[in-house]
Amino acid sequence: MSDVIEEILVKSLLAAVREGRFEAVPGLLKELGPGARKTALAELKSLRTEVRGWGWERWGEQLPIQRALRVAGAGCHTGAAAAAAWIGGRDFSDWGRATTSQVLEVLVDRDTAWLADVAQRLAERPTVAENEYGLVRGLVDRSGCAAPTTDGYLVGWTAAMTGRRLVEDLRADPHTPVLVPRILDMIETPNQLTWAVGPEAPTHWPTALATLTAEGVLDRASLVDGCVARLLRGGRPRDLRFPLTLLQLLDPTPEERRGRTADWIGMASDAPSPVAAYAQEVLAGLAAEGELSTPELAEMSAQVLFRTEKKLVRAQLSLLTRELRKGPAAAAELLPVVADAFGHEDTGIQERALKLVGRYLPKVDGQVREELAGAAAALSPAHRQAAEELFGASELAEDLPYEETLPPAPEQRRVAGPAATVAELVADLVTVSKGRSKAPSEEFERVLDGLVRHAHLHREELTAALTEAFADAWWASDEGYGRDAFARGTYGVDVVTAAVMGRVRQSRLHNARVRGHAPSPCVHGALDSVVDARLWETAALIGTDGLPFLLATPTWHTGAIEPSVLVERLRAYRDAGIDPAPTDFAQALLRVRKGDPSAGEAATAASALGTRAGERLAEWLTADASLAPGLRIRARGQETKGGTGSLADRIVLKIRERRAVRDEFPPAFRWLGGTEAQAENRCHRWFAEREHWAAVVPDDREALAAWLLPVLAGGVEWDERGVTWGLTALAEADGPVGGATHLALALALGCRHAEDRLTAVDALLVLAARGDLDLGRLGASLAGLVEEGTVKPNRLADAARTAAATGAYGTTGAVLAPLLPTLLAAEKPVRGLGELLAVAADCVERSGSCGEIPGLDAVADRRGSSQLVVQAGRLRRALRAGSEGHAPGAGQDTTQPVEIDQ
Repeated sequence: MSDVIEEILVKSLLAAVREGRFEAVPGLLKELGPGARKTALAELKSLRTEVRGWGWERWGEQLPIQRALRVAGAGCHTGAAAAAAWIGGRDFSDWGRATTSQVLEVLVDRDTAWLADVAQRLAERPTVAENEYGLVRGLVDRSGCAAPTTDGYLVGWTAAMTGRRLVEDLRADPHTPVLVPRILDMIETPNQLTWAVGPEAPTHWPTALATLTAEGVLDRASLVDGCVARLLRGGRPRDLRFPLTLLQLLDPTPEERRGRTADWIGMASDAPSPVAAYAQEVLAGLAAEGELSTPELAEMSAQVLFRTEKKLVRAQLSLLTRELRKGPAAAAELLPVVADAFGHEDTGIQERALKLVGRYLPKVDGQVREELAGAAAALSPAHRQAAEELFGASELAEDLPYEETLPPAPEQRRVAGPAATVAELVADLVTVSKGRSKAPSEEFERVLDGLVRHAHLHREELTAALTEAFADAWWASDEGYGRDAFARGTYGVDVVTAAVMGRVRQSRLHNARVRGHAPSPCVHGALDSVVDARLWETAALIGTDGLPFLLATPTWHTGAIEPSVLVERLRAYRDAGIDPAPTDFAQALLRVRKGDPSAGEAATAASALGTRAGERLAEWLTADASLAPGLRIRARGQETKGGTGSLADRIVLKIRERRAVRDEFPPAFRWLGGTEAQAENRCHRWFAEREHWAAVVPDDREALAAWLLPVLAGGVEWDERGVTWGLTALAEADGPVGGATHLALALALGCRHAEDRLTAVDALLVLAARGDLDLGRLGASLAGLVEEGTVKPNRLADAARTAAATGAYGTTGAVLAPLLPTLLAAEKPVRGLGELLAVAADCVERSGSCGEIPGLDAVADRRGSSQLVVQAGRLRRALRAGSEGHAPGAGQDTTQPVEIDQ
């Protein structure tokens, strides 16, 4: 072929690529020899770089060209590694399925070893192997190599196989015997294997695999071993559902069950409830067959009886009862294990364990009896009399006076000063920048102040260090998004870093400062605007004489500023002849601690500065200017138009008029002075800039609590997780505690997810330790939320139980007291009320609190043995015993004595 013809063919190929005609590429490549393909490859690489730099506005033009590039590059590369890297490129992966047949066609003439190498390399790229399984499978079939067993390939394989002909397709696929056991080694089970479909559904993988095992297509021993091993490794219930169901369908034989006793014990001890229940069932079967020794039963029971699931604990006590009935001689070894249940949170389980110990106590010697008597100290006070009758009062440990246990009140921590050197600053900045807005507020503020100070004093050194450290930052490029990286926001401290390096357009800085942000109908969007406005101002002024350091940098970890420190900062500005930056000064005013003992003296000193900034600080320190909005909760059916009737839709935050804020603060802050009438719609921005919201007004706890209410409502009524992130800051903040704080805490205690409720319990205990909480008011807030159905009693019971277990029985009981009469008076039995009564009874029994709870007698006098009736009777007895001075700790002083009353 002449050079001229070759040149024409290369141009034809490149023209097809530029026109996006990827279907024509394989035919054009067939005419090219090795030299021409090498020439074309250089042009293709150049074109790929060009296309990568196009913005989203050219997406429609970009897509077909990238498809053609992928096909052409695959055919022009000669090395397997380079070809795989090209085919699996991230800029090609989103649309690779459209080019699968063309890529396979241009590789048809390669030898099988080369194809196998490319297939393996692509299989090791999780996204490619999963999303483009067809391409990788095509290379595997053409090369005849072994099937890859990477996680990505397995995910792609299971997705491709899942269908109405699942059993037939698995039976026909020669790779099935190799890939199925490998699935059981995966940490995350592929989605198709976890679908909630019944065993009769054609897409049910466990049924399909059990069928193939029965036919001999799959090896039974390897599947049983794989299922057991996977269940032992643990993990999320979602990922364990498949191996558990498969193992149940395989139905291990007696030999298979007997050979894995240690494995079953391990599952029963630590696995999620469904797995533990299955293992417990297997072990119970072994015990019935006489294949479970007494030491093995004791080992198993010692673990299971410590679990929180009542069903598992009851089943274990039943198993122990049957075994003791068969062989009373085992009592000496098993009864100390039974005594582990004395400390269970459920008093019914405690009672059952105590009765079992009492039945076989004559079968043990004095040493074991003494051990059991010592364990009885963990029993609820409700069982104290029964324990005394069993062991004798002299053998039981003496009751100590009750003492309320609360955590120490948190102390204010001073924020460390800015980094002393440019090198230290850059190291801190890299850490904070990776988290962007998610960096803790204390670290964020320290780095921001350090940037400003070093940019003022060492601009050239700082710029050079930042240019080197952030050379590969997404916003540091002249191509793609980097051309105007901050068109959609500040991205946290990144905008200030980029401004030092000259990577932010001046027009962008000017517009952000002058025009500000459009008013947001959502209070959280407005808070984001406050944070962004300060960052834009800093980015615009950094390195100039107008911003030597930041006024608003906190002195305390809560985000607050000591008044005398702010006075000295303003003095330094005055002496330098500098007017404060408006946004920086406004934020500083919001952060200064008006309740600080030195506030009055600082106000006098600020007024003496002789500047308008000093006068404003003095006025702010002496004015009663809480920013907390008025709070109202609409009744159900009165939500805004289009609302869902949820609590989030019914919360109305009425922002009061404050002329000082409206007239003298920058635009981003004016909504705090009443320019926004109200913020009442449910907020969908709860995740944005959340770490910095608390630091906007650290001196005004009620304002922060009000802003958190829509967020917390979402955690109660919807599936939102992690919504209590602001409670720690709320508990440690300054300012009085009012209705918003109590309502916020009440909502948090009823959140759907346990980790959120745990954070709420921590905040409850901290506020109680600081003496800032009205326990009766909190209980009344909870009563309203439970009565209207917003907060579920079982979730609240879990939170209350956790709080009480820390030793705060008096505090917890006082919170529950105003709540219980409302629930007891309900026309229909309230689901979960029995659990709340159980916690309340435990609190009264241990703390010695006394009083009356209206409606309790009517429930306690009902017939039946339901938990509601039993716990109502228990609570009544505890209250009466407390009033008579019989309850543990009655008449004793506590660190925080609290009475249960109405």
